[in-house]
Amino acid sequence: MTLIKSISGIRGTIGGKPNEGLTPLDTVKFATAYGMWIKEVHPGKKIKVIIGRDARLSGQMISDLVSSTLISLGIDVINLGLSTTPTVEIAVPMENAQGGIILTASHNPKQWNALKLLNEKGEFISAKEGEKLIQLAENESFEYSNIDELGIIINNDTYLDKHIQSILELELVNVEAIKKANFSIVVDAVNSSGGIFVPKLLEALGVKNIIKIHCDPTGHFPHNPEPLPEHLGDLSAKIIEEQADLGITVDPDVDRLAMVCEDGSMFGEEYTLVAVSDYVLKNTPGATVSNLSSTKALRDITEQNGQKYYAASVGEVNVVEKMKAVQAVIGGEGNGGVIYPKSHFGRDALVGIALFLSHLALSGQKISELRDSYPKYVISKNKIELNPKIDVDALLNEIAEKFKDEEVDVTDGVKIYIENEWVHLRKSNTESIIRIYSESKTEEKATLFAQKFINLINEMILVK
Repeated sequence: MTLIKSISGIRGTIGGKPNEGLTPLDTVKFATAYGMWIKEVHPGKKIKVIIGRDARLSGQMISDLVSSTLISLGIDVINLGLSTTPTVEIAVPMENAQGGIILTASHNPKQWNALKLLNEKGEFISAKEGEKLIQLAENESFEYSNIDELGIIINNDTYLDKHIQSILELELVNVEAIKKANFSIVVDAVNSSGGIFVPKLLEALGVKNIIKIHCDPTGHFPHNPEPLPEHLGDLSAKIIEEQADLGITVDPDVDRLAMVCEDGSMFGEEYTLVAVSDYVLKNTPGATVSNLSSTKALRDITEQNGQKYYAASVGEVNVVEKMKAVQAVIGGEGNGGVIYPKSHFGRDALVGIALFLSHLALSGQKISELRDSYPKYVISKNKIELNPKIDVDALLNEIAEKFKDEEVDVTDGVKIYIENEWVHLRKSNTESIIRIYSESKTEEKATLFAQKFINLINEMILVK
């Protein structure tokens, strides 16, 4: 059993002993800490919190526990029921709520669930706020409301339509072009809430031929729910069988988006943001942002469009912070996370779908042709285990100094650019390892590039 307490919330496996898994006691404890924190941030206000969940098997149980806990603190709950992460995010400001909780473990397998925590803007809470919340939970400085001050639960199932309507109103979403393209699209929503939300969006965009696989929101994931190539065999096969134009897949809470080409090949999760950004930049000049472990292709197409690219530390909160600082017109993460500020500051697969299909329709290309129009890079992901006694920060600083004549970014670990290759070295906060991400023109070259730094680290450790 596993329980992970972090600045962004609590995540764990269902069952087990308290403080070893996401048990009812742990759920109530952390939901209470969040409620106490919200009340401290908004003193004297009647507090309202939005909650929503994905379709995983433990979702209703966790939702009931969280809702009951919040109303016991005198907080009103607007329960969206089966929903998506971005839908909850847009609902918070629409309802003038003081916060929101999304009950989802994102791409984790079915035995996991989590409480993802939002502020009054519908954005993930900051590191400082998260630390405060964890302290409240550990100290258990709780005080519940008396009988006359209990909150209430209001069920609201209107936000699927509201979310879709807000997308249709975006200037760059070209419904007429999408209708005219007459796309045939296969959708794999891993039997979670995307099975309802994605087809409904496609219908609103004028897509008539929608072939659904794994779209029954039972929570019984038919394959590993992370939208990676090795998990998308069913989708690829169905596209070829149906002679469809493309395939769309999302993770269980619909904040990550990946496409599959008409020939069953992968468009590439890293390239979801690249393609959407290319479309946005052609129509709205401005800066772009992705995290330091995302493909260089975004930087390339940003500069080709005469604009400025910025890198942020890994993590959605950090990407959003950088996007606000540089007034980016588009940003996100290489895991298929598209953040479009004209909608809201959160990863949103639904917004990503609408922008991507607008781009594809207006391009007049097959999706594989669109993919081939972008710079081709491949990322290799590796790690090296270390003796816990090693000072990892000092080691990374020494590597940065060795390569000071190259382009080096020390915002989050060490990232080194050498011609058209890069390597990103980050220490883990939970294990004695350094994660080593590298990118080059081919997988073989990317792996060889990473190996150079693995060898360098081993040599430096031996010298010490």
